[in-house]
Amino acid sequence: MSQDQENLKKSVKEYSDKLAKLGIVLSEIQFSYKVKEKPSKEYWQKRIDDFKKYNEKGMQYYNQVYSLMNLVSKEESQMFLLRISKFHHLGLALIKIMEQIKENPSISNSKDKQQSQWSKEIKNQITEHSNICLHHEMDMNTSFREFYEKHLKKILE
Repeated sequence: MSQDQENLKKSVKEYSDKLAKLGIVLSEIQFSYKVKEKPSKEYWQKRIDDFKKYNEKGMQYYNQVYSLMNLVSKEESQMFLLRISKFHHLGLALIKIMEQIKENPSISNSKDKQQSQWSKEIKNQITEHSNICLHHEMDMNTSFREFYEKHLKKILE
């Protein structure tokens, strides 16, 4: 094995170890994108705080994925970097929607027959946006798994 290949293998192993540690922390946070009908400010504040914590750790995790990918394929890592950017923007938009609900928590109560059109739209936005965030994150993970199988598995063997 050449020195370059040995150095690449060592670097990939180091990045993989860091990624594994971040993955463990991220899995312990366990944020659920499922929207619950909880009409209290406290619930929505806790949800916002939990999501911010999850999103911050998720950004660290995906940036580590990017760094690992960048060791092997600049082109594919750049495409993944765009996905990270979208993950970040989707997270900010979701927080904004949750903040609106926190300020008016009755929005989330489906039993309220007096809901305004605005309330209904916000409720639809939170459900739709949560699904978009979940699917985007699933796509990012699938993309990385495919990259791992295609490139990294051979290097680490």
